[in-house]
Amino acid sequence: MNEVPAYTRHHPRWYRERVSTYWWIWKRAYRKFILRELSSLSVAWFVILTLRQIRALARGPEAYAQFQTRLESPLLLAVNGIAFLFVLFHAVTWFNLTPRAMAVRVRGKRVPDLLVAAPNYVAWLAISAALAWLLVGR
Repeated sequence: MNEVPAYTRHHPRWYRERVSTYWWIWKRAYRKFILRELSSLSVAWFVILTLRQIRALARGPEAYAQFQTRLESPLLLAVNGIAFLFVLFHAVTWFNLTPRAMAVRVRGKRVPDLLVAAPNYVAWLAISAALAWLLVGR
């Protein structure tokens, strides 16, 4: 028969090593991981900015002109520049993680990481070029 251990008020505590709040600072890979996670805030910033831009467009030319004037302030230019760098970091690190998340095999052999990640970069470049062509001029 299975015996149930007797209840004691003072259960022994297991030893757990204390972990510093700044555990992620000491290794480059951990810093990169935390920065990638924090970079999602920059993505959210641009989503909110885009929604506000659409709202300003819907309210008419005056509201949109005010919105554009606000975007030209030095503080917002700096914030948007930093956020843009974080979004680039976010995209590059996620594209580089694609081969780990998606193990592609052809004839039983794993496809090299470069061949899995490269299509992301090619698509990014093609879409960026198409948008630049549309926005800057033909």
